[in-house]
Amino acid sequence: MEQRRRRRRSWGLLAAIASLIWSVRCAGGIGANWGTQASHLLPPSTVVQMLKDNGIDKVKLFDAEAGPMNALAKTGIQVMVGIPNDMLAGLATDEKAAERWVSKNASKYIDDGVDVRFVAVGNEPFLASYRGSFLRTTLPALQNIQAALIAAGLSNQVKVTVPLNADVYESSTGKPSGGDFRTDIRDPMLSIVKFLSDNGAPFTVNIYPFISLYDDPNFPVDYAFFDGSSSSIVDGSLTYSNVFDANHDTLVASLRKNGFGNLSIIVGEVGWPTDGDINANPRTAQRFNQGFLRHISGGNGTPLRPGNVEAYQFSLVDEDEKSIQPGNFERHWGVFAFDGSRKYELNLRPADSNSSSSLVGAKNVKYLDRKWCVLKSSANLSDSQIAQSMSYACANADCTSLGYRTSCGDLDAQGNISYAFNSYYQKNDQDWKECEFSGLGTVTEKDPSTATCKFEIMIDVGGAARPGTTTAVGFGLSMFLYVALPLTLTLA
Repeated sequence: MEQRRRRRRSWGLLAAIASLIWSVRCAGGIGANWGTQASHLLPPSTVVQMLKDNGIDKVKLFDAEAGPMNALAKTGIQVMVGIPNDMLAGLATDEKAAERWVSKNASKYIDDGVDVRFVAVGNEPFLASYRGSFLRTTLPALQNIQAALIAAGLSNQVKVTVPLNADVYESSTGKPSGGDFRTDIRDPMLSIVKFLSDNGAPFTVNIYPFISLYDDPNFPVDYAFFDGSSSSIVDGSLTYSNVFDANHDTLVASLRKNGFGNLSIIVGEVGWPTDGDINANPRTAQRFNQGFLRHISGGNGTPLRPGNVEAYQFSLVDEDEKSIQPGNFERHWGVFAFDGSRKYELNLRPADSNSSSSLVGAKNVKYLDRKWCVLKSSANLSDSQIAQSMSYACANADCTSLGYRTSCGDLDAQGNISYAFNSYYQKNDQDWKECEFSGLGTVTEKDPSTATCKFEIMIDVGGAARPGTTTAVGFGLSMFLYVALPLTLTLA
């Protein structure tokens, strides 16, 4: 009996040492989320080259798709590979299914030279909008994937985690120190936190200051950024001058309150969109993202958790088939546009005053012909077919740049209709039949873009398979409803 106790203590010590080595090896730095909900995808090799050109050595994927995974082989880029929510039930009830997933999506790619470091089990499965759909399956799926990693001999290299939205915790006082896990999910959250802690795995949280501003018209704008605020929160001896730190430390306080104050934290998603809302544009995105990079550089951390912050920028490239139920901004989170072109300047090495780094866009991108679909100048704007045609085009393409104070918000009626027609035409690979619109559309070689609104030409995917076209409301993809800082602000 005593020998078994000593063996258990020895294995516990070895596990602790392995966890410490892993945390030191992976600590700190900025990564990027690489999403693929787009009608015309850049080749995976092009995206990987973008990562390398920009010095991004960590990437988070939402699924183990063969294209991105194969392209990441032997690059030295660390990978967090995701498991979609719709797979959780099967993995939770079938240990063999978990073993097959690990064999196919972890072991195989590691053998091929992919540096897999994390498996993200689910994506924000405890969102309040899901109404508890994944409460009973997330932890069992997590446990079975961990057991499969152990059986495969990968548990020291690959850690499991669950990317969670910031709405899983809240504050009873309106300040970070009052943080605790949401009462309706407190028990399952503590079970997951304990499991992560027992296995030396990190807590992954997605934090979106933009959503604080989007959800609350009275939210102090400067508090969403990092360049000084007149709306600071004083919490005991600590002062919070931005919502990111306050949000992050509400989580830290929640973990401390429940006995897990040393659990490592990864910021799985953080960023700012560039279109689709009055507060979403390249200027505010540059302000936020550059401020964030500067803020976390140098190992300063947050007031309650000084040190390195490991974070993944959301996101790398725009995705034109994301659900817009949370808002039209959903398709514009990318630092790069859909074609890999740079939207704004961003120095990825702000801590080093002797080094500047401008973003490097995608190389050798092929486009379709310089042709656009527009409304005929002779068309009668009162024609009843116009409204129906525009509605159809927007439902099956992307009109999220149209609207009040968006990039194409200054177009007249003819311009709005032409933008919708062109979006649908480009998404359908410039098929001339997709510019008919009951005789209302016409193809032109004259660029209809304005000084502020670009009428895009789509990437030439060379006949490669791409996702099917579906409506804006029902993409068949998980709806992401982001809830940012769950605090009632008490301003100093």
